[in-house]
Amino acid sequence: MAASEPITDRRQLVEYLASGCKPRDQWKIGTEHEKFAYDLETLKPLEYEGPRGVRAVLERLQQFGWDLVYEGGNPIALQAEGKGSITLEPGGQLELSGAPLDNIHQTCTEVNTHLKQVKAVAADLNIAFLGLGYNPKIPVADVPWMPKGRYKIMRDYMPTRGGLGLDMMLNTCTVQVNLDFDSEATMARMFRVSLALQPIATALFANSPFKNGKPTGFLSYRSHIWTDVDPDRSGMLPFVFEDGFGFEQYVDYLLDVPMYFVYRDGRYIDAAGQSFRDFMNGRLPALPGEVPTMADWSDHLTVSFPEVRLKKYLEMRGADGGPWGRICALSALWVGLLYDSTALDDAWELIKDWTVEDQAYLRDETPKQALKTPFGNRSVKEIAIDMLKISHDGLRRRERLDVVGLNETHFLNDLFTIADSGFTAAEELLCAYERRWERQVDPLFQEYAY
Repeated sequence: MAASEPITDRRQLVEYLASGCKPRDQWKIGTEHEKFAYDLETLKPLEYEGPRGVRAVLERLQQFGWDLVYEGGNPIALQAEGKGSITLEPGGQLELSGAPLDNIHQTCTEVNTHLKQVKAVAADLNIAFLGLGYNPKIPVADVPWMPKGRYKIMRDYMPTRGGLGLDMMLNTCTVQVNLDFDSEATMARMFRVSLALQPIATALFANSPFKNGKPTGFLSYRSHIWTDVDPDRSGMLPFVFEDGFGFEQYVDYLLDVPMYFVYRDGRYIDAAGQSFRDFMNGRLPALPGEVPTMADWSDHLTVSFPEVRLKKYLEMRGADGGPWGRICALSALWVGLLYDSTALDDAWELIKDWTVEDQAYLRDETPKQALKTPFGNRSVKEIAIDMLKISHDGLRRRERLDVVGLNETHFLNDLFTIADSGFTAAEELLCAYERRWERQVDPLFQEYAY
């Protein structure tokens, strides 16, 4: 489907999603991760301009074969054939959107190559990078905004819909994995399993206990933030578990998600709160008389923020940013669960009796208690161990070996340690805060820097 193709019928939107189906032997793994960039002297986020600013970081990364992408004369991203892209989040968080790869070994190589590149730039600029779900020290009001047009529109609109939208934009980081499917039925099954288990992943990866230098009472404050961003575009999507769920039902959901913008001639036009349905009928107030193109639909897919998101692939969105070695662990967890048919069946058995109320309870409670969250006569810790065992078996059956003959199961080792102990990265940080850091968060920026 051409990006310029005008949309005249809802069926085109369904076909767009369905065009993501691909044979199992062509399934790929796309890993994305965000990280905070900060000045080593002040611990503050980087300004955009200046000799040690975000712009300088992007420009220096060109030496590794990346090409700058501009908006309004400002470099706002990097891209390279076969290497994915490097983009900016609203508060200057740097994101690597990795290339579609065949296995977790390749993902690990990609991530480590990126680390070497950003550390080389950081050493020259006296800056550093940190993997955490929420900035532990800097108030939202003190975070500089990046010069991207869509962020200005979101900045103005989000506070009208929830109390923590700007926190989400400016002060959070996540790790995400994007996975393929071969049919509508497979997509629906993967969506249900991954959506139900997303709070368990949130618990395993909980790594954001601080705000403004103090504990928040949450182990994943980043995950909690999403409960007060915008009820129109975030949450657990109960309709995914209804009989007959498929591409059409997801299109109907997206058509009810209010728009943010329309992109025309290199600029973002404010359409916040307006209806894509009206757009299809030529009645969009921001562009009266015009109808959308497939490029507009592709943009609209990015402005919904459920725990699992469907585009032409499925995005797992429940994890905090964290230690470098744990980036590959997230991809391994979901690949093991969803890319092996036996593992997918076993994971369905694990969650098939959970009600919508059960899922809502897990979504609300795991940001607070993580693995210690009680669930019926069990705990989230026990469910996490079951989940990891299923994933481990799925990775073992995949039998994707590296150059020395190791399969992908070892990427789960850190997660097994967390699950078996019931002690998350967030709790490790809280212990350090109470003991050796003497109730200060500044040491975190040195001890946990990439």
